[in-house]
Amino acid sequence: MYAVSNEPGETFEMCQGADRQTLSGYCRRRSFAFQCKCAWYCSKECQKANWRFHKLTCPEVERSSGVAKLIGSLGMNPLLMAFIRIGVIFDCGLLDNPQRLGFDMPFMARVDFAIEPSEILDFSGLYLNDRPVGEKLQGMIQVNALTTWDPTKQGPLTPEQLRLWREARAKYNTNGFAIDLVGLIEFVNCADDNSFISELFIPTVVVNMAREHEPLNANVAACLQCVNLNIRADKQNQLLLRTEMTEQDKEIICSASRNEETFPSRILKEKMKREPLYTNILN
Repeated sequence: MYAVSNEPGETFEMCQGADRQTLSGYCRRRSFAFQCKCAWYCSKECQKANWRFHKLTCPEVERSSGVAKLIGSLGMNPLLMAFIRIGVIFDCGLLDNPQRLGFDMPFMARVDFAIEPSEILDFSGLYLNDRPVGEKLQGMIQVNALTTWDPTKQGPLTPEQLRLWREARAKYNTNGFAIDLVGLIEFVNCADDNSFISELFIPTVVVNMAREHEPLNANVAACLQCVNLNIRADKQNQLLLRTEMTEQDKEIICSASRNEETFPSRILKEKMKREPLYTNILN
């Protein structure tokens, strides 16, 4: 599991060798696993200790640079993150906020993303299996779901997550942003379930934008569609959100076409039903 900050120069990676529930700290130094370059460790000793677990999946990881850089690019994009922040406000119920979430206690939103073909015809070819697609396909990040962490169903936040939020809340209070919301956001890769946790700062001006647009039927689905359409329209990859697709990425699309009851395929089908771009493929 990795953690990425919203601010430049503050990127920390949770050590791959540490237990997810009892992680004691962030790794300030980084060293790549030799084979796949997407497992991160704080020391050679930690990497060596974790090798017996990592080697089971290391040969299957095809995207050598990982997706951390893609998530970093997404997190640093003000327009896309504005849409995501507004979606979080709607889903977490932060307009009417009697519990003072983001002030007295944390909230956490989960963003499930996948890599889809940048060309809709290639997506159609994978989903319908009615035309050949190239072995190498250019892909792009697409957000399939945004959900709120529910402690009654998913359990409480971990001590490390609570510490991350308290430190972020204290930092923004000190810097003069005590009236603004601070929570956590977890980006989850549908292809391998790796997650990237970050603090999420939501300025009051963004809350006001959400409040103004709520009567206009703005909702989470509309926010995610705006994110996805903006990424799809970036043909020159100026947003740095495109990468070559892996077999794992393609399999999510194929399994959705087979109506397999896996979580990644299910949320992809839900996304296809709510975004008009996929109407002809589903019909």
